[in-house]
Amino acid sequence: MTAEEHAETEDREVAGRRLASSRVLDIDSLLDDPKTRIVVCCGSGGVGKTTTAAALGLRAAERGRKVVVLTIDPARRLAQSMGIDSLDNVPRRVKGTDGTGELHAMMLDMKRTFDEVVEAHADPERAAAILANPFYQSLSAGFAGTQEYMAMEKLGQLRAKEEWDLIVVDTPPSRSALDFLDAPKRLGSFLDGRLIRLLTAPAKLGGRAGMAFLNVGMSMMTGTLGKLLGGQLLKDVQTFVSAMDTTFGGFRTRADATYKLLQAPGTAFLVVAAPERDALREAAYFVERLAAEDMPLVGLVLNRVHGTGAGGLSAERALDAAENLADPGIVDQGGGKAGLRNSPDTCGSSSSPAAEDATGADASDTGSPADQEDQEDQERSVDRLAAGLLRLHAERMHLLAREQRTRDRFTARHPEVAVVDVPALPGDVHDLTGLRDIGDRLAAGAATGRTEPS
Repeated sequence: MTAEEHAETEDREVAGRRLASSRVLDIDSLLDDPKTRIVVCCGSGGVGKTTTAAALGLRAAERGRKVVVLTIDPARRLAQSMGIDSLDNVPRRVKGTDGTGELHAMMLDMKRTFDEVVEAHADPERAAAILANPFYQSLSAGFAGTQEYMAMEKLGQLRAKEEWDLIVVDTPPSRSALDFLDAPKRLGSFLDGRLIRLLTAPAKLGGRAGMAFLNVGMSMMTGTLGKLLGGQLLKDVQTFVSAMDTTFGGFRTRADATYKLLQAPGTAFLVVAAPERDALREAAYFVERLAAEDMPLVGLVLNRVHGTGAGGLSAERALDAAENLADPGIVDQGGGKAGLRNSPDTCGSSSSPAAEDATGADASDTGSPADQEDQEDQERSVDRLAAGLLRLHAERMHLLAREQRTRDRFTARHPEVAVVDVPALPGDVHDLTGLRDIGDRLAAGAATGRTEPS
């Protein structure tokens, strides 16, 4: 087999091979299963995670389920695509859906969720004191891990209400998808940890004993912290932890409960990626970490996969044809050879095709030289256009081959992970029609995979 034939065969295999090297993820079976109560879409930023979550929610609703989509993405694309002016901490009904189900959507308001936790676990007087505390206001607005913890808190609240039979979660855009899982533990450990217990000890002891403890046991530490943080901030911290001691004692308990909920059989994790080296490298890391955490991973959604309608034409043959068109003196003689249209071997010969063409032209040409020139210009324009299209096709075939090689590396490393390919759309998704199209492509990827030979 020649190098050209080998390249042609490889490109044809790349163009025609879809999902043959790995298990296939059946999206509709996942969404239709009444035992599936939570779907968590995780992955790095910029891979279509929010759009995937919205498309899954819409498809599940139009197949009869009552769905709420919780997004933590601050870009607010979800609201725009669902025809809602804005999303907030309250689930909003999405209008325009088909079928018997319902679709609701909401966007996590981190501070409002934190406030709701305070109001739910404290009496009105204590809640007012905590909400007004400067340290609490800073903590609730941007403390490391707060967003991820509040996402878990909100997920626990939604699940406890039993109002929806499916919750789709769009996790925060982070390089480490497991921040969503780790942050609640970190924040819970901080609020229930040794430093907090030390700071709240004087309030617990009370009276002279408490003052003695504060004056003797805390003097060195408070002096050091006062220099580092500032005296007023330290007072705010001490006031905050004293007020929240009984209120937030269950932080770790609730975090652990939600963590176990995510490990339960009714939860399904979907890793979302694009067919790019960095995105699939991170997807592989997510898969391994989820497995280490005993989280129920159901598969990988591979977005923006490119295809071609002319897989039988290899990149090499397309480039050769483009070169032939670009140089009018070159003709394709087949078998990888090229020759000259007006070579000495044929020019002037009465039996040559050129001579016959010339004779025919003399006999039939009735047009003026200007008409002939116009016709030649048109032919050259067509040739240039065709050559450009052939080069574009070659670039597309190279892209397909590169995507497939990247995908193959992932599936070779993780053959146990079911995969669904989602063909790239020509533009962005802005409405429910676009989300339906994504949902159809998710389902069609599974159907294509079932009919593809292994």
